[in-house]
Amino acid sequence: MNIFYSSAITGDTCVLDESESRHCIRVLRMREGSVVRITDGNGNIYEGVVSSADAKRCRIRITGIIYSDTTKDYTVHIAISPLKNHERLEWFTEKCVEIGLDELTPVICHNTEKEIIKPDRLNGIIVAAMKQSLKAFRPVLNNTVTFVDFVRKDFTGKKLIAHCKNDIERNSIGSLYLKGETVTILIGPEGDFTEAEINLAMVNGFQPVHLGKSRLRTETAGIAACHSVYFINQ
Repeated sequence: MNIFYSSAITGDTCVLDESESRHCIRVLRMREGSVVRITDGNGNIYEGVVSSADAKRCRIRITGIIYSDTTKDYTVHIAISPLKNHERLEWFTEKCVEIGLDELTPVICHNTEKEIIKPDRLNGIIVAAMKQSLKAFRPVLNNTVTFVDFVRKDFTGKKLIAHCKNDIERNSIGSLYLKGETVTILIGPEGDFTEAEINLAMVNGFQPVHLGKSRLRTETAGIAACHSVYFINQ
């Protein structure tokens, strides 16, 4: 069964936004009385019945709750350099949400080639991937921030930075990360982090890690890091 997303759930009434309404009514051809499932993105999945088949403002009467767990044992926050090719960043975002990404921050590094991202487009991909993978939590897309400002922020849990420099000691994620820990992982641009950036991150509590022997593209490295944490938690 398809699942829809709505932040407008009050009592036993849900209103889908125009995009979700159009998908529900025009694409899937739901009608009044059709049974649907909805997530609020905060850990709850509801069942309901279409009460107004409006392609711009579909209304749903909530009939029950299927799943509710508003707490998570751990969260995964990936901070990644924007890419020159928007489609590769979008692909990374989609796959990591499917795997289990909770928070995403674009970080401008010294070697970042293109600083512009498309937040509306990325948020749309996040919602679509959340629904496709039947997740009850909507991942957060943060505002773009500079590398210096990011590493100086306070984060709970483990802090890791993945880089390719062999002259700076690195460990595997599996040797540093423990099941159930909240984690923040920095993924650099295609030219990698500079040595100064790595040192600054380390001064601020980030531990260097590698992602295996292969040299990975930025988006592949982000997915590998996300999946490593997911695999440890299974």
